[in-house]
Amino acid sequence: MSNTLNHLQPTAIWKHFSQLNAIPRASKKEAQVIQFMKTFGENLGLETIGDEIGNVLIKKPATKGMESKPTIILQGHLDMVHQKNANTYFDFTTQGINMYVDGDWVRAKGTTLGADNGIGVAAIMSVLAANDLVHPAIEAIFTIDEEVGMTGAMGLKKGFLTGAILLNLDSEEDDALTIGSAGGVDVEIEGSYYESMLSPDVSFFKLSVKGLSGGHSGVDIHKGKGNAIKLLNRLLFELDKNFSVRIGAINGGSLTNAIPRECTAIIGIEKAAIPLLKEAVLSWAVLLQKENKENDPKLAIELTPEKKESFVLPDALQKSLIASIYTCPNGIYRMTPALNNLVQSSNNLAKIQLGNGHYKISCHTRSFIESERADLVNGIRSSFLAINAAITEMDPYPGWKPEPNTQTLATMKKVYERLYGQAPDIFAIHAGLECGILAETYPHLEIISFGPNITGAHSPDEALQISSTQKFWTYLTTVLAVL
Repeated sequence: MSNTLNHLQPTAIWKHFSQLNAIPRASKKEAQVIQFMKTFGENLGLETIGDEIGNVLIKKPATKGMESKPTIILQGHLDMVHQKNANTYFDFTTQGINMYVDGDWVRAKGTTLGADNGIGVAAIMSVLAANDLVHPAIEAIFTIDEEVGMTGAMGLKKGFLTGAILLNLDSEEDDALTIGSAGGVDVEIEGSYYESMLSPDVSFFKLSVKGLSGGHSGVDIHKGKGNAIKLLNRLLFELDKNFSVRIGAINGGSLTNAIPRECTAIIGIEKAAIPLLKEAVLSWAVLLQKENKENDPKLAIELTPEKKESFVLPDALQKSLIASIYTCPNGIYRMTPALNNLVQSSNNLAKIQLGNGHYKISCHTRSFIESERADLVNGIRSSFLAINAAITEMDPYPGWKPEPNTQTLATMKKVYERLYGQAPDIFAIHAGLECGILAETYPHLEIISFGPNITGAHSPDEALQISSTQKFWTYLTTVLAVL
């Protein structure tokens, strides 16, 4: 376990966060962290139950005088997004996160930090381990696979939880109480092709788009961040107009819930055209850097020689594929008419793997309105009609309908106003929270989500604010004493 955060206050929450971050815990690969959480609960002498999906439930009795209060469910997810910079050597399967303190922020060296949702889980662990807090009976439920399929939340059975109030600790702004979230679905576009072989007069290069800031494909989708796949495709389209560039491979993005930061293509070009190609790439690099200087100042376009010859896409498929990617919706599809600054529907063109006679493109589509999400998926399908791809919708999850008039929300607003002298923001977010799934299984629950300030989630720029975490802890423990 790293000692980097030992000096931070409150010590309990940072200790548990460090312990958690020492464990590899990618979505769908949570065996180690599941066992860690079971051992944690058992060592506290608390009732600890694991279900067949992998979720872990730890129950803690009410403190004296709070026995008659409704049971509170504290919920967080055990998995984290594994992302790293291309120049960072790091093995997520064996290494713990390498954290450091940067002023009022905790960051990781070249990788995601895991504050999403590690700090929420650490807060719940701190409540379970504390002997000086006042609270009603607590059911702490730690779910798996939130970041990819939400299969943990979907697999929770009726009757497994008995509480009346659920506090989800997976939000990322400390001045807000979240009461709604968008639903979503992965859209996969897949197909095969017969490769073509080019003549020996062709040279091959790697064309790269890198240095983008990326981010969460829900909460950051409106911020104008560059999409590496879209930018590279635009560049390929323009180069092909003048140089008859042939594409051998394309690889970009890694997770559907992360805006792609890097994308590369292997391209072939006649040797006589190489000087003009280099000049064109340099010119486009300057133009794209200028267009993206505000949100992605580190954007870089690189062209490097490839010694190995490559098979390429058939010319007709190449042109159709570039056109399909060009027209595929990406970013905001519609804003919510009734609320300011809330994205209603969006699509993230998230991943592409193309080469060796096969291609697979993945999107993540979100909306508060199921029919509008279906409309957006239809737009994606239409974009790829020309290449006769197989298009599949994967792992859909429901939105969480806002309920602004619950007693729990009223109480939590009062507590916030008393502690901080102002009202919290009450809003829904354009990201997938497990709350929508939990509300379907347990419709009686009053659900609120909150958390400390986290920036850059799902990217190596992820950072957790120290002072905000202290505020979050104070608010959480105060709320537990009055609900």
